[in-house]
Amino acid sequence: MPALNEEESIGKTISMIPLAKLKEMGYDSEILVVDGGSHDNTSGIASALGAIVISSPRGYGRQYRLGFKNSIGEILVTADSDCSYPMEEIPDLLKILETENLDFIHTNRFAFMDHDSMMPLNRFGNKVLTLFANLLFSYGLKDSQSGMWVFRKKILDSIRLTGDGMSLSQEIKIKAFRSCRAREIDSCYRKRVGKVKLRMFADGCDNLFNLFKMRILG
Repeated sequence: MPALNEEESIGKTISMIPLAKLKEMGYDSEILVVDGGSHDNTSGIASALGAIVISSPRGYGRQYRLGFKNSIGEILVTADSDCSYPMEEIPDLLKILETENLDFIHTNRFAFMDHDSMMPLNRFGNKVLTLFANLLFSYGLKDSQSGMWVFRKKILDSIRLTGDGMSLSQEIKIKAFRSCRAREIDSCYRKRVGKVKLRMFADGCDNLFNLFKMRILG
């Protein structure tokens, strides 16, 4: 989980992870929180709850890539640290990954999204980016920007992620659908706890630029 000044939500997010259920299913779990320079007690709260905290330069993509590098599990699960993603669905997503012999799963937040979970302009921006992702790559995605993924760590050796910012979210999907057994699963999304960190216009333009860059450079 990437984090930046999430002391209001990090404890609740960690407590939402169904560790007992995962243990019953035969999974040994580690929780990694990649802190991008928080000035509050995010790291202290996460550590007190048993998470491994890694310090990282700021940047959604930088934080994720550092987290991936430091993880020891064979299967990785990602989510934001703001209570917006349904951690209780992790066991079901893992079951789908295993039974369907998939390499990568990501969730479609729009299927069962709470009505107040995303501002209308953000929703519109997400839809525009998903439209362009499909026009450029033809994978039929419903949500190119979702941040909840379940995947086998071994695929990182072949897809070679490079994004430093929010564009990593679309990059990992496009590269996974291109070269791996991948599937999009309908899910939900809730109103985040704490201050929104997304820079709507800047991040949206950067994501759009990187879509065209991937299309041209491969």
